[in-house]
Amino acid sequence: MTSQPLAGWGKPDLDLTDADWQSSSRGAGDVQIAFVEGFIAMRNSERPESPSLIFSPDEWHKFVLNARGGEFDLT
Repeated sequence: MTSQPLAGWGKPDLDLTDADWQSSSRGAGDVQIAFVEGFIAMRNSERPESPSLIFSPDEWHKFVLNARGGEFDLT
């Protein structure tokens, strides 16, 4: 399966067929990530056939910093 690029987003069409998907260290989440061709792919482990989000290394770094800072907390 390959990811489906969105028009105008400038993301590559990565082949995720043999990606090494990693779950969170706590094993409690539904999110998996894989490092592929210098990019980071993120998917829902309960729906692996759905499109993956693709991050550049800079985008991933900013996402992780903001997540750690609580920007995405919904509580």
